[in-house]
Amino acid sequence: MAAAVAEVPAGERGATRVADRVVAKIAAQAAREALRTAAPDTRTDAHASVTIRRRDDRQSLGEAHVRVAVELGYPSDIGAQCGTVRYQVAERVRALAGMEVPDVAVEVERLHSPLEESAGRERVR
Repeated sequence: MAAAVAEVPAGERGATRVADRVVAKIAAQAAREALRTAAPDTRTDAHASVTIRRRDDRQSLGEAHVRVAVELGYPSDIGAQCGTVRYQVAERVRALAGMEVPDVAVEVERLHSPLEESAGRERVR
């Protein structure tokens, strides 16, 4: 009754492909997590863009080259916060998407000062 089916080796059964926008969302969320950890009382934001280089071999899902844009509080240790973001983004993309992350470029788009936040949007003359 059972038909003789040739067993296909695991490496040849199919492929997993993670969309670029999914990797970008993972990277942006990881950057926000890192910033909340580094400066919990400061308003922060982050968004990411990703370039993925696919590989022909089935052992790897590719390389993700990530660019993350962040907003940071000021004054603060900007270099340390960017380093924390780089590390967190690389680790989370590697863990969740299964991709190698050879570089994470962090761009600081905006700095928020405590005076700006307490004054709201009003201009001081």
